[in-house]
Amino acid sequence: MFLLCLLAGCSICWFNTVCFVLCIRNFPSNRPLALALTVSFNGVSAALYTLAAKAINPSSPSLYLLLNSFIPLITSIVSLVPILRQPPLDPLPSEAVRRDQFIFLILNFLAVITGMYLLLLHSKDLDTARILFAGAIFLLLLPLGIPGIIYARKWFHRTIYSSFTLEGSGFILIDDEDLELHKELISRHNSVANGLGNNSADGDDLTKPLLKQDSGSNGSCCNGIIEKDKLAMLGEEHKAKILVRRLDFWLYYLAYFCGGTIGLVYSNNLGQISQSLGYGSSTSILVSVYSSFSFFGRLLSAAPDFMRRKFYFARTGWLALALLPTPIAFFLLAATGSSLPLHIGTALIGLSSGFIFAAAVSITSELFGPYSVGVNHNILITNIPVGSLLYGLLAAIVYDANAGGSGSGLAAAVGGGGGFGTDSVVCMGRKCYFTTFVWWGCISVLGLASSVLLFLRTRFAYDHFEQNRISSTLDD
Repeated sequence: MFLLCLLAGCSICWFNTVCFVLCIRNFPSNRPLALALTVSFNGVSAALYTLAAKAINPSSPSLYLLLNSFIPLITSIVSLVPILRQPPLDPLPSEAVRRDQFIFLILNFLAVITGMYLLLLHSKDLDTARILFAGAIFLLLLPLGIPGIIYARKWFHRTIYSSFTLEGSGFILIDDEDLELHKELISRHNSVANGLGNNSADGDDLTKPLLKQDSGSNGSCCNGIIEKDKLAMLGEEHKAKILVRRLDFWLYYLAYFCGGTIGLVYSNNLGQISQSLGYGSSTSILVSVYSSFSFFGRLLSAAPDFMRRKFYFARTGWLALALLPTPIAFFLLAATGSSLPLHIGTALIGLSSGFIFAAAVSITSELFGPYSVGVNHNILITNIPVGSLLYGLLAAIVYDANAGGSGSGLAAAVGGGGGFGTDSVVCMGRKCYFTTFVWWGCISVLGLASSVLLFLRTRFAYDHFEQNRISSTLDD
């Protein structure tokens, strides 16, 4: 079991890294949207696998493991050819950028439909499960028809209604120049040419006035923490040695460690939690709820880019807002053990952690450089195994203490068979996870505070970039 978990963890890291690098390199103008879609479908996989197992053979527990073994292998082999035969990464013309925007609009629409389908529809019997599974497969394969839709749209635009265009439409959510961070901000020497900097061509002369401009005369400790060594611009490359020396990175690390990771640990313990609260028969539904809301949270991570024209807010600020539902959910779970709060808390944790998982890649590339994102993001997510160990150990200690009779939870013996003393004790009742939920809620408050501090330290860099983007647009 340990070896299988080790191999699975390594595979997930490789899968995610390849997907992130491909999105950043191939969709520079729509990078956050591509990342959000990629990570969002990763979040809905648990609900899909559960539905597939029910449709094929609901009485076979090993079928779920077989699906998790063969489906990633098959999809990897199929996707290997287009990954290896990538076209040259030349700058896209404005028409191609608008085409990609239209494609992402369709993909987001299909993703919402897929998530609602898996969230709202549940199978009662084998026949219904097979029908629902066929519908889910159809929705997942539907994006493969988008190239035909694009060509049909071009033909319609050219021959039927030549005056129809998406320019100026409310569906154009992104300017062509807006999201090319790695072209506009990577080089300090190019900042003057792009209208993003001052008159100085030296990078150090550029950043020093920016830091002084936003710093006040208040010498308080809090103001010193916010102002000291904060980022002056977005997109500046940070190698690993520089990364681990920055306070912004460790605030970011702590926010992820106390936010997204703790939500992931909750999902891993969801079966045991539901069993202890007396809702063991609803475990599959709770897993689907978490998976589906995590899916929607990952899609919502693209909200800053969809609303950029009408409302601008730093992406680190969105991260802080996304962390807010997690402590609320844990304190709600600690306050009551009924079915409705359990479902609501699971949905809130899934929504929050899903947003964090998807937004983190874009935040890493913006704060610490897009070309180093593969290494830097893997350094960031080292908090996942550490958090899984620590949070899981905390939950296990509290669970065993109540199951052993030191708490007020009820204990039930479950035979493991084999005659080697493998009987285990199952803790039943609210007390089994009450202390764990309180601790997890307090830890997530720490993550929320860390994300707010990160937002205050990076707000100036985001605001400065947005102001220069607007001024560059007006000059053009």
